[in-house]
Amino acid sequence: MFAVLKTGGKQYKVTQGDVIQVEKLDGKVGDKITLDQILMISEDDKVDVGSPMVQGSQVTGEIIDQGKGKKILVFKKIRRKKYRRKNGHRQLITHLKIIEISKK
Repeated sequence: MFAVLKTGGKQYKVTQGDVIQVEKLDGKVGDKITLDQILMISEDDKVDVGSPMVQGSQVTGEIIDQGKGKKILVFKKIRRKKYRRKNGHRQLITHLKIIEISKK
């Protein structure tokens, strides 16, 4: 059984026991999170596709870690105008372990 869920503006294909890295979710380490924006659920040969969401389905996960991702460099330059800017960005992330995929 797997599900395609949406969180943080991105889509993730998950199965039970997976550990995924998503944009920061509120909560502390060890908290249980319920995600209800499920786009698709597949069970054996049966596929249930939502329009846009599958009604009555949810994915339960546990927060393993809160932290920051890799540093992304942002460099802007305009040729021949002596304009150069260099910035960095580290996105806040949450590591989430998928505990259960349920469909009603």
